[in-house]
Amino acid sequence: MNKQESRYRWAVFGTALLAYYLIVSQRTAPGLITEQLMKDFHVSAPVIGLMTSIQFLAYAGLQIPVGLLSDRYGPNRFLIIGAVLTGIGSLIYSLSPNEYILIFSRLLVGMGDSMIFVNLVLILSQWFKGNEFVKLLGLIGLVGSLGSLSATVPLSMWISFSGWRIPFLNIGIILIVVSYLLYIVLVSKPKQLFRENAKTTKSSVEIRESVWVILRRMVTTRQAWATFLCHFGVVGTYIGFIGSWGVPYGMNVFNLSRAEASQLIMYGLFGAMIGGPLISWITSRSKSVKKIYSLVHIIVVFSWVGLLLSGVKPSFILVVVLLFIIGFGNGASALTFAVVRKSFPTKEVGVVSGFANMGGFLSAVLLPIIFGNVLDLFPQQTLNAGYHYAFMIPILFSMMGVLGVLLIKEEQKEEQSVLSAS
Repeated sequence: MNKQESRYRWAVFGTALLAYYLIVSQRTAPGLITEQLMKDFHVSAPVIGLMTSIQFLAYAGLQIPVGLLSDRYGPNRFLIIGAVLTGIGSLIYSLSPNEYILIFSRLLVGMGDSMIFVNLVLILSQWFKGNEFVKLLGLIGLVGSLGSLSATVPLSMWISFSGWRIPFLNIGIILIVVSYLLYIVLVSKPKQLFRENAKTTKSSVEIRESVWVILRRMVTTRQAWATFLCHFGVVGTYIGFIGSWGVPYGMNVFNLSRAEASQLIMYGLFGAMIGGPLISWITSRSKSVKKIYSLVHIIVVFSWVGLLLSGVKPSFILVVVLLFIIGFGNGASALTFAVVRKSFPTKEVGVVSGFANMGGFLSAVLLPIIFGNVLDLFPQQTLNAGYHYAFMIPILFSMMGVLGVLLIKEEQKEEQSVLSAS
């Protein structure tokens, strides 16, 4: 039985998506309790920025190693390990007695999270045909946005009812259970169903290139840097703001409660939920990924500029609209991996995907720290002005994404195209 024609591939896809959904919810959930952590542990804004950034730093730093290892040894085991580490990190986070353990727990979560998306992309490559790839990436974007959405109002209500520790404890336990389910679906069951394919794979001998040769070729390739910058601009700015300062922004600038501020962030997530499937669907019927992605990046830049120009006391409706558009642009980030799949051989898709993904999360590391430092320049009474000037940071970062999309070279090779058949 061929993996790419079997019905079982949907069980693989569904289980992997479940793990991705839960892990994405943990990626942004701490942003809901930023103010609470500052009070409980008596820490400053830069410490909270560090706590957020250490998670994304681990994520970003491990993208290339994870991509290399997954290309060489297969994505299944790393997806499982990632789910386990994220679950353990969430458990420790819920039991943390001080800020040092909090930071360590977020480090574990970042390490686990780093193994998820790249391996999800590789699993799609193994189990699905090329003409299904872009559409499924859009669906992954939708599920990721649903994970982030569940970390807004629903989780905020749960936290208000039970405190912040119990939700993180429960989600950690669920993730550990899901990691065992991943083992059954990705490793145990396929060994029984696809024995012939396994034997063929084992008997085939492939000459493997040196890791340094692969890395040197990647870092000297314009296309790889283009995808890195695309993700840096459109993903990192969105995640870096939503995951750290989005809720405090609503609480301080509009005097909202935590639950109400999480609703403000929810509009950005709605944009991402719509943008992912819609733009992937449009792109699957287009001859040019670059044109569509360029338009998205330009719109995102102007949206961040709009937040800056809206002033110290912005219109609430305007902020909602702009956050929706920024989220919509983040939903289009799946196109980065469409470019990777279209431009690089299968044996290098993992490492280049990791490199591109590293760009987004390097941006998400830097933005909360710099944003927090800008806020610290302003006293509590003038914090509105602090947020106003801090919006210059995502503007500069998103302009890097425009540079990246301009560097993309459209490949015309039919055999590599994932957009030619739909």
